[in-house]
Amino acid sequence: MDKYIEMIRIRFLMMLAYRTNYYTGILIYAINIAAYYFLWSAIYGSKSTMQGMSMAQMTTYVAISWMARAFYFNNIDREIAMEIKEGRVATELIRPYSYLGMKTMQGLGEGIFRLLFLSLPGIFLVALFLPLRFPTDVHTWMFFTLSIALSFIINSELNLLAGIIAFFTLNNEGLLRAKRFVIDLFSGLILPISFYPDWAQEAMKYFPFQGISYIPSMIVTGSFQGQAILHGLLFQLVWCVLLLIPIQLLWRAAKKQLVIQGG
Repeated sequence: MDKYIEMIRIRFLMMLAYRTNYYTGILIYAINIAAYYFLWSAIYGSKSTMQGMSMAQMTTYVAISWMARAFYFNNIDREIAMEIKEGRVATELIRPYSYLGMKTMQGLGEGIFRLLFLSLPGIFLVALFLPLRFPTDVHTWMFFTLSIALSFIINSELNLLAGIIAFFTLNNEGLLRAKRFVIDLFSGLILPISFYPDWAQEAMKYFPFQGISYIPSMIVTGSFQGQAILHGLLFQLVWCVLLLIPIQLLWRAAKKQLVIQGG
């Protein structure tokens, strides 16, 4: 376990060396949130609520969704693809640790850095200009913390799956771009799942995407209460476990068919 903790620390320090990039990231995320705020203000118009959410809840939902994205987002899928291209993956596979576990820990180190230097300062900055409404109940924040941790796991597992596919395709750039778009669209980042047509909401129950952004954001806005919170957390937990199955199956097949392009 010490090896993996050290990987988290090293990735955090690497990100710290280029922290100026994340100061500009705060501004970019703030602009995104402001743009969505004015968009939703125009959509709501004189309406007090839409799909059970008030404008204040929607504003908080948008802000939390984007700032949470800074935590769960990582590029471990692109790193795996690049290491396969350059042939470095062969060296990594003979090291005394789990390659996929190492990548996940690196993503966690990056996520912790983003949380401290982008998400928290960003949400503070946005709160100065927009009417955000945060819960005062400590239990809600505890549920949100657990939910956002599970969202990191789900997103990382999807990234691992996309990265492993590079073992078979050798170049999965198109897949990675499509995956990022699908996750942003169907995770609830761009549009809350409750605003989708009923048939789409029903279909999304069979995919893990809403466990990435929608569920934690609905918890912190107070749109989920009681049993709805527990059902959301259970949904995330189930997908955290289910996604391990294709990861292990693909990983076993990938190691048997590794082709080194670089070196």
